[in-house]
Amino acid sequence: MVRLFVFLAAVQLVLLALALIGSLSADRVRAMPRVLWVLVILLVPLLGPLAYFLWGRPLPPPREGGSARRPGPRPASPDDDPDFLRSMDTEQSRRDRELLDQWERDLNDDS
Repeated sequence: MVRLFVFLAAVQLVLLALALIGSLSADRVRAMPRVLWVLVILLVPLLGPLAYFLWGRPLPPPREGGSARRPGPRPASPDDDPDFLRSMDTEQSRRDRELLDQWERDLNDDS
């Protein structure tokens, strides 16, 4: 029985520390001012940190594209992403390819 109490006290202490660190380091908190969240976390054992995690933590920023879900799976690497490849096709890369082709022609002509 003593082990259970020690375990629950450790869990409560970890939750308290995580909630306190989270509330103090977050840019913004929800539902109440930061000072009140800190007081609730410190003065209401177990329920204070749980309340902060449920109602006080800031919402994650919305994803690009307006939707939280992507229409398809993400590419595993950049060269599998057609948007990335399209963005790489710039004027500078065209000039680099032309210069490389010119060097290859010059090398082949000298041989």
